[in-house]
Amino acid sequence: MQKNINIRNKKARFEYEILDTYIAGIKLTGTEIKSIRESKARITDSFCEFNEKGELFVINMFIEEYLHGSYYNHKPKSERKLLLTKRELKKLRKEVQNVGLTIVPLKLFITDKGWAKLQIALAKGKKIHDKRETIKDRDNKRDLARIKKNF
Repeated sequence: MQKNINIRNKKARFEYEILDTYIAGIKLTGTEIKSIRESKARITDSFCEFNEKGELFVINMFIEEYLHGSYYNHKPKSERKLLLTKRELKKLRKEVQNVGLTIVPLKLFITDKGWAKLQIALAKGKKIHDKRETIKDRDNKRDLARIKKNF
């Protein structure tokens, strides 16, 4: 078993402009946490959404079924509740409804105490020209690093 579980959503920083980040706990079952500890989870296509009660859920997060789980095994793509304070939930809900922002997961990790946490971000979608700018900046930084390395 690995000690450092760090599952990232690389696509999110390219697709969205990150405005604010939060650390949220996740309500999981036993086989889900065991699969996460084996690094068998993906958050690339996932997003967060509020239900009618005002609770925040992560949708489309894939956690592979636990290999040694019997009929107690979980569903791989079920909705999972995120645990935040009431103040944070109220602020996020207001931003999503009024401004039209979205909430995307950035990183799934395990703390020192063994709790699974999800770093989520309040984000605004990028336009196509912004994405091209990001690619251009990345290429320029790479070229600069090569030139500096040669000297």
